[in-house]
Amino acid sequence: MAGRFAPSPSGPLHFGSLIAAVGSYLIAKSRHTEWLVRIEDIDPPREVTGASDLILRQLEAFGLHWDSEVSYQSQQLDHYAEIIEQLKSQGLVYACNCTRKKIKSLSKTGYYPNICAAKKLSFNGEVAIRLRHGEADYSFVDQIQGPCQFEDSLYAEDFAIRRKDGLIAYQLAVVVDDIEQGIDHVVRGCDLLDSTPRQLRLYEVLKGKAPDWYHLPLAINPDGNKLSKQNHAPAIDSQQASKMLCHALEFLGQPIPSELQQEKPAVILDYALSHFQMSQIPANQQILYLA
Repeated sequence: MAGRFAPSPSGPLHFGSLIAAVGSYLIAKSRHTEWLVRIEDIDPPREVTGASDLILRQLEAFGLHWDSEVSYQSQQLDHYAEIIEQLKSQGLVYACNCTRKKIKSLSKTGYYPNICAAKKLSFNGEVAIRLRHGEADYSFVDQIQGPCQFEDSLYAEDFAIRRKDGLIAYQLAVVVDDIEQGIDHVVRGCDLLDSTPRQLRLYEVLKGKAPDWYHLPLAINPDGNKLSKQNHAPAIDSQQASKMLCHALEFLGQPIPSELQQEKPAVILDYALSHFQMSQIPANQQILYLA
């Protein structure tokens, strides 16, 4: 069994991604499981040259050492394609040629209204592949946020597992990898809360055991936007690793005594792990962070 940190190489780590890395590390170690690193490099248009290696160097500078060989989703593309063929043979997916503009014009909720479900379009050409929604209860209890339920239109959505441009969708890749890597708990930000029902549907059709879920609060700026690469959040400074690590731990409700804050990251992490209290992680979905 294991936990994981799975960044996309669309740029260097920022404070928001440091929170996810530190949170996933502490929770994995407190559960006495391995902590893995997976590079989610299946969206080439968004990737930045050299970002994968930079991310790994940043993790090492912060004392966050993974327990097994780093995995790369780009090496799994043939396997994802095999899974899609399997789902085709079971009649669980269909082709969709809808544009984003069309979906937006027809959907008041923002979720796909299953327009192409009965059309029997060819899988050839520029089409997305969508998984038919299930009938189970896809609500769940998060270990930090508590009971999580969503509007019916999310549960009833046939969501994409392969995009119209031919790229594998995040939802499929992450679940396939988590099942095969033995991930028994998933730690990530609250921006992915509403991805969980879709992923529970994939666990169902792939006959995998769903993990425990831990959704960490998001760090937001004064404008109310989460810290992200899209919002130009600055890269974490590896030369200030101890200071930034202490900030991340404080954000997660695990403050470090002032006399230890100048120590090396490994010492700070050892202290944090030995004093880790899961109950102290704030159950907020967002927390204002002032750098």
